[in-house]
Amino acid sequence: MQGDNGYSRKSLREQASYYYSQPFLKVTGRIAIDDKPVDVTGPAWMDREWSSQPLASDQTGWDWFALHFTSGEKLMLYRMRQSDGNHYVSGNWISPDGASRPLATSDIRMTPKTPIEIERRKLPVEWQVAIPSLSLSIETVPLNPRAWMGTSFAYWEGPISFHGSHSGVGYLELTGY
Repeated sequence: MQGDNGYSRKSLREQASYYYSQPFLKVTGRIAIDDKPVDVTGPAWMDREWSSQPLASDQTGWDWFALHFTSGEKLMLYRMRQSDGNHYVSGNWISPDGASRPLATSDIRMTPKTPIEIERRKLPVEWQVAIPSLSLSIETVPLNPRAWMGTSFAYWEGPISFHGSHSGVGYLELTGY
């Protein structure tokens, strides 16, 4: 369960959702690249979130991370961007045995690096993430910086890797840009 027993706050006001994750899935499958089958395996992260309310009028979107560490830990982080710059940040550290620990908002530092431009939008697809209480300081990079989803609700999402004090792979979602 993310947040407080599944109750995941999205601001200091009433915005919240119910949110759970299954971050320890192992997947196998086959995909086609240029009509040639390729077997794939790896870690997967499935989550479900539901809410009865939209973002607050001063919230512009979110930046969400799901990270798989080579050491077996998992980390979920998000930043709800607010128009005044006082973003709401939340996170959950998950140990290899599945025990989770909510992180103090004040302990999470998510710093976007130089953005790239896609569809006349500036998107921070590379990040510096630091959590001093975990001795964590990493830089994330996307596998495909141009992973823009030009759907009716346009957003960026795609796989990332990271290095620094810890290493691994993960997923990043950016909305509202």
